[in-house]
Amino acid sequence: MSVVTEKKCIARPFLKWAGGKSQLLPEIESRLPQGIKTGEIDTYIEPFVGGGAVFFYMAQRYEGIKSFYLFDVNNDLVNCYNAIKNDVESLIDELRELEGKFHPLTKPKRKDFYYRIRDEFNSDRCTAKLIFLNKTCYNGLYRVNKKDGFNVPSGDYKKPKICDAENLENVSQILQKAEIICGDFEKSDKYIDDKTFVYFDPPYRPLSATASFTSYSKDDFNEAAQIRLARFCRHINTKNAKFLLSNSDPKNEDPNDHFFEDHYKSFVIDRVKASRVINCKASGRGQINELLIINY
Repeated sequence: MSVVTEKKCIARPFLKWAGGKSQLLPEIESRLPQGIKTGEIDTYIEPFVGGGAVFFYMAQRYEGIKSFYLFDVNNDLVNCYNAIKNDVESLIDELRELEGKFHPLTKPKRKDFYYRIRDEFNSDRCTAKLIFLNKTCYNGLYRVNKKDGFNVPSGDYKKPKICDAENLENVSQILQKAEIICGDFEKSDKYIDDKTFVYFDPPYRPLSATASFTSYSKDDFNEAAQIRLARFCRHINTKNAKFLLSNSDPKNEDPNDHFFEDHYKSFVIDRVKASRVINCKASGRGQINELLIINY
């Protein structure tokens, strides 16, 4: 019995998010475990939800998946998901108000308005202000300093769509299927069994010592965390769960860097082409290899 739904996806990621996986969806789809399509897998878990492109894709196509668990250590992001899930109309009203104030302003006044909202957000962590900043900041980045202060400068957009009410309502509908939890990836362990598919999209391992351009939380996802994640993948493999993990390919910069071959040596490692767009220099953007690692 097929559990694939061919209807068009109506909910799309509501934030611009560095490392979003929309461009890799065809590669991910081609590697999904057969159990998703036959109904043997009924739980989907994403321990680093970020912009949620893969979750929205899965939740709107595979009706055999009955339980969705989304995790992230970024408390602002988790609060944003839950606000959309639980009270989207109030959020839309706040965004419409911000949009109505921002659009008529001259360019200098827009910058003043942006930095005032940024200061306010760093005090109150308001979800509407987070979305406003995401739509109007430089490159749609989320970046914080060690004191957890959002510090991305303003962008330069003619008429950014700050309130996409239709999509937010559709996102809220899809999020009714999900439990959204703030926490480290290991917190997902208790929800994982042999009927689970886990998609890992961690903060990528930097391609070089100077390549790390963003910090998504005040605590960096460092080399020790990458090793801990590899250990966790080996652990859930013993539970007969299926997982797919995406990460950067260090061989783009150093052919002798065998980090992933060493730590994921019992799993399948595929290299796929992807566009790198988050770089302060245009010369640093373009097609590179990324890794997709599976245990089935």
